Amino acid sequence: MSYPEPARRPAAVTAAVVLLALMAAVAVAYAVAGLFVLVSTVDAFRLAAAGSAASSDEIDGVAVLVSAWTVAGAVVSLLAGVLLAALAGLVRVGRPGARVATWVVAGLGVVAGCCGCAGLGGMRAVPMQPGEEDRATVELFGQLSEAYPDWWIPLGAGLSVGQVLGYLVVAILLALPPAASWFRRPVPGLHVPYPPPQPPR
Repeated sequence: MSYPEPARRPAAVTAAVVLLALMAAVAVAYAVAGLFVLVSTVDAFRLAAAGSAASSDEIDGVAVLVSAWTVAGAVVSLLAGVLLAALAGLVRVGRPGARVATWVVAGLGVVAGCCGCAGLGGMRAVPMQPGEEDRATVELFGQLSEAYPDWWIPLGAGLSVGQVLGYLVVAILLALPPAASWFRRPVPGLHVPYPPPQPPR
């Protein structure tokens, strides 16, 4: 008995799978790198802030805040990496629901990436105007920004832009006609053999 050959995966779907897997790897790598950078950044910040007019409680507060923010961002990035890897696997085997789920995740990712770029650009374009009571806090945040490696903030901005572009490309690839046809292909069912005829009694 001959069975029909499985439909060949279109190049657009394969490209989407590769891009999803690449984005997952980048998300995990960025989360791990952020935790490593955090240690050296906090040490450099404490060293620079020791000579400022801020109290030790204010310095500790900023250090705790940036640590909590970085750890939370690393957890979100790790979860995003796991989700993208799972979607890549499901899209690869042609699960119809995976294409819709990928579009939803891509939409959320584009919004998150745009918000990240807008927030970073807004902080750069609109400097803070502190009052007298806030000057020590603003000075601490300035020292914190200088404590980061020179390449870290541009890297984050570049990855935010790349994230938006990556999600858009994946969504477009999965919307192309070859991908749509492949996801709508009939899935061969299980062939259950008929029971053998009963011999006459």
